[in-house]
Order: sequence, then C-alpha cells, then structure tokens
Amino acid sequence: MRLVEQQSFDVVILDLNLPDMDGLQVCAQIKATASREVPILMLTARDSLEDKGAGFDAGTDDYLVKPFDVEEVAMRCLALARRERLHKGRSIEIGDLSIDTRGQEVSRQGKAITLSLTDFKLLLELARAFPRAVSRNQLQQRVWGDEYPESDVLRTHMYTLRQAVDKPFDSPLVKTVHGVGFRLVDSQGHKGDSSS
Repeated sequence: MRLVEQQSFDVVILDLNLPDMDGLQVCAQIKATASREVPILMLTARDSLEDKGAGFDAGTDDYLVKPFDVEEVAMRCLALARRERLHKGRSIEIGDLSIDTRGQEVSRQGKAITLSLTDFKLLLELARAFPRAVSRNQLQQRVWGDEYPESDVLRTHMYTLRQAVDKPFDSPLVKTVHGVGFRLVDSQGHKGDSSS
C-alpha cells in the first residue's frame, strides 16, 4: 500500500492470503485512498462464486483463480492497463452521456448539461469506475479528501447531480447500489468498455 501511494503502477496483482492483512482489505484500502485509479487483478486460490463476489465488492477490476497460465496473467494485465488509459482520455462516452474530462463539459443526447465543479467531480469518478459501483467512502475521499464536511453533503450533491443528468431524460443513469454506494448505468444497454 505504501508503494502504491509513492509510485505509479499500471496494474496491481494482489493475492488474498497475505501475512498481515487480508487481500480484500488491501484492495478496498487501495481503492479508497490511492491518489489515482489503479486497476487491481486478484490472483488467488479462492475459487467459489462467493469469494469472487467478495473480491469484486472490495473493488477488484479482475479476478483470476490459481492454477493459472502466466500468459493469461500477462494478457489480463495488458487489458486492464489499456482500459485504464482509455478512461483517462479526453472524453468518456457511456450510452448517450458524453464527458469532456479536460474541458469539464457534459452532455446527454447532445444537450449540454451545466454542473457545479463538485457535481462534475462526482460524475467523473462514477464514469471512470463504470460499470463498477463506487462506495460512499471512496467518493468522499476522492472528491473532498480529508476535508469532507461532517454534514451529509454527498447526499445533497448526488441529488443535484441526478436533477441535472437524470430528471430531464427518459431513463436514469445514476443508480444507488444499496449497502455499497453509487454507479452509472448505460441507458442504451451497451456493455463493455465505456470510453473513447
């Protein structure tokens, strides 16, 4: 975790059976506190559907069960790194939603949407995580850092974000994942990589 904070990695390969802290805890902490989004590949002998679910709930981006082929590990790492680079491009497209990350411009169905800086940051975090959910703690840490107000300002900003990107349109994009946080859904039903 110290190395992730100090250096820049394309991908982190993480085992679950670690001596001092469980890999699930390490994954969740990296996702919550890292200064930049780091794709994580869990490489483990735990092969049940429940184990995989726990891994994805903790924030892993991919899950590979032992025994594994080294070439497959390499291919998955390349795919994760490529996807992360795409997410950092100038624009992100999710269904009919378009986000210009540098110009901080948002449109849906070709109609410009005006957002406050905080609402834009929240939307960008959700878009970069698409199709995964982002926990409330992760959003708070990434948008406000250590200066998060005591009041539930996240709820207020999620409301104003929804008013802007959901209410004027037929289908909502922002979904509450109960017990987890929030995620974006593709109103047009497309799956897979979301950015261009």
